[in-house]
Amino acid sequence: MPFQPRVLQLHTAEQVRRQLEAIAVDPCGVNLMTDKALHINLLLEKVSCVAANILKQEMLALGGDAAVARGTVACSIDHTDVVLMGTRKQLAQLVVRLPRQPFGLKALAAELDTVLTATGAVKILAGCRCRLDISRPQVMGIINVTPDSFYDGGVCLNLDAVLRQAEKQVEDGADLLDVGGESTRPGAALVTMDVELERVVPVVEALKQRFDLPISVDTNKAGVAEAVLESGADFINDISGLTFDAEMATVVSQKKAGVFVMHTRGCPQTMQKDTSYHDLLTEVIGSLRHSIDLARQAGVPAESISVDPGIGFGKSVSGNLELLRRLDEVAALGYPVLIGASRKSFIGAVLDQPVPQQRLYGSLASVAVAAQNGAHLFRVHDVAATRQTVDLAWAINHETHMA
Repeated sequence: MPFQPRVLQLHTAEQVRRQLEAIAVDPCGVNLMTDKALHINLLLEKVSCVAANILKQEMLALGGDAAVARGTVACSIDHTDVVLMGTRKQLAQLVVRLPRQPFGLKALAAELDTVLTATGAVKILAGCRCRLDISRPQVMGIINVTPDSFYDGGVCLNLDAVLRQAEKQVEDGADLLDVGGESTRPGAALVTMDVELERVVPVVEALKQRFDLPISVDTNKAGVAEAVLESGADFINDISGLTFDAEMATVVSQKKAGVFVMHTRGCPQTMQKDTSYHDLLTEVIGSLRHSIDLARQAGVPAESISVDPGIGFGKSVSGNLELLRRLDEVAALGYPVLIGASRKSFIGAVLDQPVPQQRLYGSLASVAVAAQNGAHLFRVHDVAATRQTVDLAWAINHETHMA
């Protein structure tokens, strides 16, 4: 075959641009054709049949399509989910055409525009006194000052032990440290605010004095968040996505902190009792959007928000695997993505490793897949191994090296 045709896997604007530049396309042409090469599928929920029929007609007219449920054309059903299928350019043209249509499609145009402009190519995550460069992977070392965490409970029960572990993690390449004073493993006992404060405040103060590194604190209590931010912490890592304590978003905003908002279903004591979902990704992304809205309404700037789909929190083994496999859908929200899969039980279930100490290789595989699928930050116990794994995975994915 003289022309040697082959399939190109181009999933990002950067990949498209590199390919077009490689064949010496005129720079103006590169700009014009990039959006034509990127195909996007968008899911819309519970659309009225009349609106869905208009969407299908408009997409067909633009050269794309819209998948709808059987019975939509005849309006024999009440509503349908819709999958819009087209290039980025076609969907952008749909946004222009929809405002003249009835049945709520003008409002849909605004929502679609928001989704399409969320590029996911975020470069900075801002904390109180820092700005993390997430154009490269950020490794978050775990410092648990708890007696009952599932992997390292009881390891850091005094300041000397904390500082030794932190020093090792910094030497191994950690970019920031995450301090936890209350275990959030499935079934963990609740801890009072006084106990949590007693555990974490001295640790934050000691770490800030010893290391020039951003500090995050894993808490869902606004009182704890306020105290640790005053003591030098830069980020709050809230497993509830700002929903357990109504004052949390306000505290984060007033202290000008960064925040990691996570999806969970229920509290740690009950979250694993119901891990069935009609549509896992729809619920996770909807919950994260709600958390983002809470933060933004309280005055937290977009550049200070990161999202976490909550691996191991109210998820089955298959659910955790699905989240890692489809993580790019979470990244499409346009916010930095934090993943915390380190040594968790789903790895043990897949690899038949009941003891967390056995799960290093599975953790590293999770990190590599997460990096490939759009994660920016990695919360881990094993910093050195993760540093090498994620840097290589990132270099492969971004066609660059880390030097």
